[in-house]
Amino acid sequence: MPEPLLDQDGVLLTSDGGIATVTLTNPAKRNAQTPAMWRALTEAGRMVPGDVRVVVLCAEGPSFSAGLDRRAFTPEGFDTEPSFLEMARGSEAELDALIEEYQRAFTWWRRHDVVSVAAVQGHAVGAGFQLALACDLRVCADDAQFAMRETSLGLVPDLTGTKPLVELVGYARALEICATGRFVQAPEAERCGLANLTVPGAELEATVSDLAAALLAAPRDAVIETKALLAGAGSRTHEEQRVAERAAQGRRLRDLAGLAD
Repeated sequence: MPEPLLDQDGVLLTSDGGIATVTLTNPAKRNAQTPAMWRALTEAGRMVPGDVRVVVLCAEGPSFSAGLDRRAFTPEGFDTEPSFLEMARGSEAELDALIEEYQRAFTWWRRHDVVSVAAVQGHAVGAGFQLALACDLRVCADDAQFAMRETSLGLVPDLTGTKPLVELVGYARALEICATGRFVQAPEAERCGLANLTVPGAELEATVSDLAAALLAAPRDAVIETKALLAGAGSRTHEEQRVAERAAQGRRLRDLAGLAD
């Protein structure tokens, strides 16, 4: 196993052959998330080496992530972090700044120069669901269960999960999933587009490894340009997308001809 680039607060980062792996390493608590873990995830994003093209997100134990550590809702909170109840007593600006800081752990996975893949087994609840949604692709074990429980707790999903959820399953289904807090089992997740692929749990690691290798097969710049075209397609008209395609292809052809700037 490669030497860790980061190993703190339940987050392990390694890198090997163009693939970085971020592993959640607190299986005893079903990889429940804390502000310290979010800061470690943000730091992992900063530390991903420049030659990495694929980032795999996985988790130790039977659950991907059971969501937020419930200590966030207790008066005591965490050892070195304010509880959410304490956070609420601050000013609006302070509260907004804290939530924005937490969101950074979920925003770097879709950066233009990498393709991120979440390997999901067992529970992916609340913050765990949103962390899986932060990635470009999701491969799920057949026991995977997704649930957005925030609304059931009187909250809203605020860790960047609402936009990708709507983009993947549509507004009506996204509203139903969030408002009811129900579990979406692996077969439904694949049918509705939450999961790119569902496999038996024993095959999850090998399947993700094969996918990562396939993603490395094409030239890096072609993948980057294609990702940008697809990521922006939803906000462009057909004519705007045609223009973007022409510009991207022009860059690729000039590069292949050795005429790039």
